[in-house]
Amino acid sequence: MFGRSRGGTTRCREKGRSAMRVITGTARGRKLRELPGMETRPTTDKVKESIFNIIQFDIEGRRVLDLFGGTGQLGIEALSRGAAHCTFVDLRREAAAVIRENLQVTRLADQARVVQGDSLSFLASCREKFDLILLDPPYASGLLEKAVKEAAAIDILTENGIMVCESAADQVLPALEAPYEKGREYRYGKIKITLYRRGL
Repeated sequence: MFGRSRGGTTRCREKGRSAMRVITGTARGRKLRELPGMETRPTTDKVKESIFNIIQFDIEGRRVLDLFGGTGQLGIEALSRGAAHCTFVDLRREAAAVIRENLQVTRLADQARVVQGDSLSFLASCREKFDLILLDPPYASGLLEKAVKEAAAIDILTENGIMVCESAADQVLPALEAPYEKGREYRYGKIKITLYRRGL
């Protein structure tokens, strides 16, 4: 529910929600542009704030990957809270443009890279490691499981790195082989947040 996409197919937007904004940090209160139409539904402030409360001590100075970027609001929140750099990936041209615009609005563009391309192809060719990976592809697409497994297979996380996965509450995510470990799950109504951690 972070406004994620992989190629123009994302979850419906929620009626009556408030405009997206950065919750806290250097860009606190800045309103973010949303993608037009009814394709992308950003997360609510309540769920986003809960996620960042969970990982609050794993953000500052870290390198972040926002793999299904959409509007970029989750990676931007991480940057606002002190992350050193964020790479955003999204297949759609319009999504990449919105992410770049939101980075300019929040004055965080110098700490970011925006990649217009397929998220799984990006993982397959990636030659760098990240401290924090944010994963929220469309529900029931099968992309979350594939991304989790691929990220572990290429060992894309640094030691003690974290993957944050958002899914439907009833979705069962895979266990991973060491040094990756499936951690706690947090439920917010119909939404579930699952953490994976990479050991030493």
